[in-house]
Amino acid sequence: MDGTLFWSLAVIAAVCTGLSKGGLPAFSMLAVPVLSLAISPITAAGLLLPVFLFSDIFGVWAYRHEFRRDLLKIATVGTISGCTIGWTTAHIVSENLVRLLIGVIGATFALNLLLRRRADAAPRPPTWGRGVFWTTIAGFTSFVSHAGAPPWQIWVMPMGLTKMAFAGTTTIVFAMMNVTKIVPYYFLGQFDPQNLRVAAMLLVPAVAGVYVGYRLTRVLPDKVFFGIVTWALLGISCKLIWDGLLG
Repeated sequence: MDGTLFWSLAVIAAVCTGLSKGGLPAFSMLAVPVLSLAISPITAAGLLLPVFLFSDIFGVWAYRHEFRRDLLKIATVGTISGCTIGWTTAHIVSENLVRLLIGVIGATFALNLLLRRRADAAPRPPTWGRGVFWTTIAGFTSFVSHAGAPPWQIWVMPMGLTKMAFAGTTTIVFAMMNVTKIVPYYFLGQFDPQNLRVAAMLLVPAVAGVYVGYRLTRVLPDKVFFGIVTWALLGISCKLIWDGLLG
């Protein structure tokens, strides 16, 4: 983990992490793939988790008044269940299969949003059944490959939340997920001293990303904000499909 290429990609990954905590969740899924251009995906996931956790502190503080408490209750059950499943199956699950499946689901959902008329669609109220199902998948895919955004957005976006409630609830839920990963990642050997030293050097660009993401979320019109979220979901889902097929 040295050289200009590695550090350039690491800074970009850290900024993407910060942007996601500032209210643009799709950017979190770019962090590991970007850093994987220089190191293995498994090492990249372990290295970036401390950066995610540190950025979460600032993201949760920024959105401490902008979230849906009822969604947090449902998501707590699902995401903890999903992370637990990810931990117990860590040695047998195929990361490429997970990427492929979640990519297909995310792309299908994003295309559905883009192609059909949304103006006539009534907001869908949250239910425990759908909520626990999709947040369990989000917790599992986040644990395995930091790809929790598509299943989370599939559940939340049809509810018609305001952009700030969407961003705040998403930030807090993913912060909970990252805290849940600490113990499993430790026992899986992801927190070695070298990773922690590198992660410490990436905290500044990550915090800068949080600030930029938060400011962008506040100033972007709702239509533009959710358009960005939907197109980002489609693009990242296609990337997951590509990675899943090619390994």
